[in-house]
Amino acid sequence: MIDKDLLSILACPVCDGRPALREEGDYLVCSQEGHGFPVVNGIPHLLPENVIDAAKLKELLNER
Repeated sequence: MIDKDLLSILACPVCDGRPALREEGDYLVCSQEGHGFPVVNGIPHLLPENVIDAAKLKELLNER
């Protein structure tokens, strides 16, 4: 779980305008495009090469 204060300042690193991220399971999800980034051992992996497209992310979240 990501600290709420930290989550409030994080933004999507791949979208113009840097939209907010929301936490869903073990992922941070872009509020604009729906793609996500994994959170591993409490650490968000927010590098562009770690982006998970929206369709794949939806599958991963539904597997839970």
